[in-house]
Formats: sequence, structure tokens, C-alpha cells
Amino acid sequence: MAKIKTAYFCQNCGHQSPKWLGRCPSCGEWNTIVEEVVQKDEPEKGGWRATSGPLKVSAKPKPIHAINYEEQPRMLTADAELNRVLGGGIVPGSLVLIGGEPGIGKSTLLLQIALSLSSLRVLYISGEESEQQIKMRAERLDAPTSDCHIMTETSTQNIFRVVEHFEPEVLIVDSIQTMQSSLVEAGAGSVSQVRECAAEFMKYAKESGVPVFMIGHITKEGSLAGPKVLEHMVDTVLTFEGDRHTTYRILRTSKNRFGSTAELGIYEMLSTGLRQVSNPSEILISQREESLSGVAIGSMLEGNRPLMIEIQALVGVSTYGTPQRSSTGYDSKRLQMLLAVLEKRGGFRLGQQDVFLNVAGGLRVEDPAIDMAVCAAIVSSYEDIAIPTNVAFAAEIGLGGEVRAVNRIELRIAEAQKLGFKQIYVSKYNLKGLDIDSYNINIRPVAKLDEVFQGVLM
Repeated sequence: MAKIKTAYFCQNCGHQSPKWLGRCPSCGEWNTIVEEVVQKDEPEKGGWRATSGPLKVSAKPKPIHAINYEEQPRMLTADAELNRVLGGGIVPGSLVLIGGEPGIGKSTLLLQIALSLSSLRVLYISGEESEQQIKMRAERLDAPTSDCHIMTETSTQNIFRVVEHFEPEVLIVDSIQTMQSSLVEAGAGSVSQVRECAAEFMKYAKESGVPVFMIGHITKEGSLAGPKVLEHMVDTVLTFEGDRHTTYRILRTSKNRFGSTAELGIYEMLSTGLRQVSNPSEILISQREESLSGVAIGSMLEGNRPLMIEIQALVGVSTYGTPQRSSTGYDSKRLQMLLAVLEKRGGFRLGQQDVFLNVAGGLRVEDPAIDMAVCAAIVSSYEDIAIPTNVAFAAEIGLGGEVRAVNRIELRIAEAQKLGFKQIYVSKYNLKGLDIDSYNINIRPVAKLDEVFQGVLM
């Protein structure tokens, strides 16, 4: 019998220590170090292909120009949003980790994807729900008949025995925190178990060429539960975000070895499952019967996708000694900077005014092209003059009150034109190489903030 070995792991970040510590030296959290029993059995008793004998893998190094490479076609799903986030489809042999809050819809998303892959053999492994529960959800989704098989198991050794005979083309694991390997004498969900199980699924995906999707739990701080090495091991890390009180969900990419990390997918949670939102600009702009002051439409980019979003501002006289500055979905420090620019360069007395800013739709905006829309909404509320609903803005504001150029202005103008806007204010420095005559929208180039206010609010 192998000698029992114990180690101490941080349940927050996965840091390993030879002795117990009150505070983790890696993440700084208190009382997160726990003792776990680590006992390695013989290789033939567990793991992927452990009963088939040692693999004959050549360890001889090769020059890079001598390596044969053939680009494999990606697997396209019926979910265009997922295809975009993954960089163009599912890569064979990839390991994808999807995290999110409890009840946000992770299992529903992956089950919906599994049912939509009608031409592929899909094995859905669940360690959290019974077969009857999954069947009930599948009937509610009203998905087409597919070659999807359900298996409820938590032992990785039993899973790989079934996988070798079943030979799936797509493997889905719900969730990695419920999986348990016999190679580690620790409870399911512990740092050592999560790391070992993820390593086994990674080895299976790379050797077999079968893409593996894993659901991961998150901590109360919002990060993925388990060791940080879990995110380093996988090829793609997706985060499913949203508010339980709203129906819209956002699928973001925080790591992608096969595509961009700037893409996002938007869904709407319905009783029949998740609906793809192909035109998110329509849901991010509220419907109004009349023009209201303090509302401006700005253009932002998420990856290669242009979005028209609504910026709402409310400016009022401060009733307390210190004026309030509150922003939702927008950087509060950048809001302070823009208020200083408006007061210094524009002459607006905002020092004794309460300013509240909100990005409609629950988005978090970091694109500096929203600056002009933020300034326009603040001044519109301050002067109590409504901005026409058919006007959009796409420019960055500098500390001198100048209007700076932004990237990919063609995509922003085309999106505004598609949604029926009549005018869009851009920086005059964006006109270089831009064919204005090819658009059916009035492009208004400006160099200073004063020109924007004179054209919109006067």
C-alpha cells in the first residue's frame, strides 16, 4: 500500500503549503487553508485509458518546420451566439469551461446545445441532477430529436470506461466540482480533486480529439471555484452573466486559445429555454413615446459586434453639502473626469449638482467611444432639453474638450444606419479614408464639445 501523504490547500486559489497557515500567502484570504489526503495509486487503477496499458508516445523533439499540421474544420452549432464567442465554432479536442452563478442557466445552455447537435453523438454527464430531471428540462426546451445520451455519474473511472465503448463526438460534464477520481483520496469539490479530474478530461480531449465542455461553480466573489490552475489548463473560459430579475443573459470570453476574447453572446431566458438575441441594440434601447431630457444613444463595440446603447443621466441641485456622483455600468472615475471637462471647458456649473448615470440594459461599458454620449446626456439633463431620438454619438472626449477619433467607425455608422438613426456625431479625425457618400445617414464631424451642444441642444 502506498504511503498516505497529506498536503494543505487554499480553497480559494489552490495554493499548496506543507503546513497549515491562518492566511494564504498567495491570495491573502484568512481561514481558507484545509488539509487534504493525497494518495496516488498505481497508474493502472484509474485515469483515462489506464486499463489499456501505457501509451506509446514518442518523446523525440522535432523541428517546428517538420511538424505536419492540417487545419481541422470547426463544428458549427445551431447557436450562432456560441459560435461567435468560441471564435467560429467548436474546435475538435478543445476543453471549454463555462462558469456562472447558481440558477443563471449554465445547465440549460449546455443541454440546449447538446440537443441541437442532431448530427453528432453527444454524451451529457451530470453529477448534480437525475435522468428524470434532465428529461423534464429537455421536454421544456422543445428541442428537435437528437443523438444525445444522458449519464448520471461522478466517478471519472466509470465515465472513461463508458466513453471508450460509447465513443462520443462531444462530451459535456456538469459539473467539474462534482467529479471524483480514485487517484486522489479527497472529497469531491476539493482543490486536489478538481485539479486531478480536470487533468484527466484534458488528457482525454487532447488524445481523442473529442471536444469537452465543463461547467464550473463560482465563489461568492464571482471567480471560478477551485484552483487557479483550472483556468490555465482549459483552452477556453466562458462566463455566463446576468441578473436573476431580468431575462437577458450575456456569455463572455475571458480566455480563448482559438479566437478573440472580446466577443460576447446575448440570450433571453424564456420558459422554453434560451433565445438568441441577434440584434441586441433593440433591447438595449428603451422604447419611449416622447423625447426625454438626459437620454443619449451611444455606439460601443464588443469584439467585432457594434451595439447601440442608451445612456441615461439625471442632474439636480444637491440638497446636501457634498454632491453625489453615482454611475451604474460606467466607470465612476471616468465620469468624474468628464464632469471636470464639462465644467472647465464647457462652462457648465456642475460642482454643486448631483449627477446620476445609468447604462440601460445592465451592460458594463468600457469603450471610450461612449464619452460623447455621456457628456450629451449630462448636459441634456442639466439644461432640461431633450436630444432628438434619431441622433447617435460615437467619439472619445479628451481633457481639453477635444473630440478624439475611435476605431472601427465604419461598423458604428453602419449599425446606426441599420437601426434608423438620421444623424451620428463623430470626430472629424475619423473622416480620413471614410466614404461619407456611401451611407444613408447624416454624418456630423466635430472637433470640440461646443459644436456638439450647439448642433443638438440649441
